[in-house]
Amino acid sequence: MSVSRKLVLASASPRRIALLQQAGIEPDRLYPADMDETPLRAEHPRSLAKRLSRAKAEAALEGLRKEGADEAGGFILAADTVVAVGRRILPKAETADEAVNCLRLLSGRTHRVYTGVCLITPAGKLRQRLSETRVRFKRLSREELDAYLASGEWRGKAGGYAVQGLAGAFVVKMVGSYTGVVGLPLYETVGLLTSDGFKVHSAWRSGVGG
Repeated sequence: MSVSRKLVLASASPRRIALLQQAGIEPDRLYPADMDETPLRAEHPRSLAKRLSRAKAEAALEGLRKEGADEAGGFILAADTVVAVGRRILPKAETADEAVNCLRLLSGRTHRVYTGVCLITPAGKLRQRLSETRVRFKRLSREELDAYLASGEWRGKAGGYAVQGLAGAFVVKMVGSYTGVVGLPLYETVGLLTSDGFKVHSAWRSGVGG
């Protein structure tokens, strides 16, 4: 029974770990999946988020099975976040040029953030949810752009920004899931886990959130 309740997070993202902990959940193991995240031709942003979250979960399960790890019989949770303007998918910025291109595109506009969540249950069932959030940025000044680029916070972030950090000051309006924009929508995630028997709320009774 203890094996079936183990939870593997198919990510090493500090943001996703912190969000799980916010919900009183401590993953038993981190198993990040390294894969090509290039969109398919004409792929819609929401389809990309769902495809990659599923691929990460399946890759983690395959790796755990090859290891013969006990966690392969537990819950495997994965997520992927995609930032888009219309159907245009923005990259996870790795260079200053990528970041500034993203931020200039987002400046003064509304964009969408899609986060796909995938759960593989101990019974081998695959369940998915998708969070969609509309975010409007203020018009960014040259000074703000330069300062944000200098901060380095954008590195590795979808769309070139981290809403939970300095870039939170750029957000004029948000409609949808804040935690989804950060990287793991808690409403959808907790719903998936509880519907398949993971005892999310057990730790709450011990005052974990206090």
